[in-house]
Amino acid sequence: MTSDEKEIDTMTIDHAVREDIDLRELPDRPVLFDVTDLSVYYGDFQAVADVTLGIREHEITALIGPSGCGKSTVLRCFDRMNDLIEGARVEGTITYHGIDLYGADVDPVEVRRRIGMVFQKPNPFPKTIFENVAFGPRIAGWKGNYDDLVEETLTKAALWDEVKDKLSEPALALSGGQQQRLCIARAIATSPDVVLMDEPCSALDPIATLRIEQLMMDLKQDYTIIIVTHNMQQAARVSDRTAFFSVDVTDEGQRTGRLIEFDRTEMIFTNPTQKDTEDYITGRFG
Repeated sequence: MTSDEKEIDTMTIDHAVREDIDLRELPDRPVLFDVTDLSVYYGDFQAVADVTLGIREHEITALIGPSGCGKSTVLRCFDRMNDLIEGARVEGTITYHGIDLYGADVDPVEVRRRIGMVFQKPNPFPKTIFENVAFGPRIAGWKGNYDDLVEETLTKAALWDEVKDKLSEPALALSGGQQQRLCIARAIATSPDVVLMDEPCSALDPIATLRIEQLMMDLKQDYTIIIVTHNMQQAARVSDRTAFFSVDVTDEGQRTGRLIEFDRTEMIFTNPTQKDTEDYITGRFG
């Protein structure tokens, strides 16, 4: 590619991303997660260094950046899933509703009940559609009406009308997009107040992706959402605030993720303060 062609390509990417920006006013919502000097280690390897940011209630926060910059590692800190990885160690502070999320008296299982997770690839249980939604509350000992719970949850996940006549059928028979919405329903069935999403649309076609994006924007009325995405247009379309991560590479090839910039999404995409951020969102690297 010539320098002129590269510049045209960069401008095309830049324009496509910035067209998706909605210059909306954000209310001054309370900070739900206050992250200070967060670093994550796997054994002696430092995967993420010195992350400081605040996640606000009832907003969608996007974590963006090149592969290997620690986005998913940071996401897993919010529900303590890194605890399940041997040798993982988290330093710094994350408070949740003002409580130290990694305090000695905090139960990680209760953390994961309050903070749901949706993964990159749809992963419904090999059970019926009904049981996929009911499973979490049943394990937690919920005593209410499960028929009502399943209908309400599937309605929130924009799936009820499509599956209401086949609740006893296998969840694995659904399309990929339907399976992912079912996984979102499963995540919210236990009444969390946060939903984490790790590239939830990367395995979906464009139509299914747009349905998930619309669902996210609907769900933020009831939940706080944090999403990891490689899709710049997606981050621009759905998020209220965006955190851009990059990666430092040592001479030995060790890669450590760092937070470069965190701001309202329209500022990140239209007026970033850091050159690395501008280079990434305009396609000059990454």
